[in-house]
Amino acid sequence: MLKELITYIAKSLVDQPEKVEVEEIAGERTVMYELKVSKKDIGKIIGKGGKTAKAIRTIVTAASMKIGKRAVLEILEPSEPSEPS
Repeated sequence: MLKELITYIAKSLVDQPEKVEVEEIAGERTVMYELKVSKKDIGKIIGKGGKTAKAIRTIVTAASMKIGKRAVLEILEPSEPSEPS
């Protein structure tokens, strides 16, 4: 449920929605989500001063309360190979 929510939000914000990846790592009481996007779109996910990332994390935290687990969203730096010049 939360993985789909994060994927939907991220794909709505970026220019390259096909490069959005969300990985779910489940623990006993905590679920960790790792969000990866294109290098060009990382700024759109983080937002000015981190406001967009904070808003996404707030939504995920609120949604996780319904399932009774703690959710953590990590936004990972893209590891795309750099294009040759």
